[in-house]
Amino acid sequence: MTATDRSIELIRTAAQAAADKLAHDIIAYDVSDVLSITDAFLLASAPNDRQVKSIVDEIEEHIQKELGVKPVRREGDREARWVLLDYVDIVVHVQHSEERVFYAMERLWKDCPELDLPADAKATRGKAQEHAKLQAAEDAAEPGGDW
Repeated sequence: MTATDRSIELIRTAAQAAADKLAHDIIAYDVSDVLSITDAFLLASAPNDRQVKSIVDEIEEHIQKELGVKPVRREGDREARWVLLDYVDIVVHVQHSEERVFYAMERLWKDCPELDLPADAKATRGKAQEHAKLQAAEDAAEPGGDW
């Protein structure tokens, strides 16, 4: 069994929306052969809680506007560290970068086929690592606080 055309359409729309809001490391997996509850997972991350929420809102808005679908469940909104949007056919996970590293969902699903995503979404690969290096450089450049 493979992901349906509808699932792929949802994934591509969600991935583009996430890329539009500067999500990091967007990737999608066809999990239909190993899970009976959904066809595909989309993973994306952001370096702060505010951006996680912004990405989630953008995904929800795009899918509603373009495909007329609302999630049946939305979890993790309050903390905005790991927000899950369940569309039944697909599940979208938008995680704070720290949660993304800690939970390493890619390791769990690495044997599942990757789904092709829009070019903008593919271009986000490696952005979390890039951001972390820039942040570390900025932190190192700040004065030590000796006033």
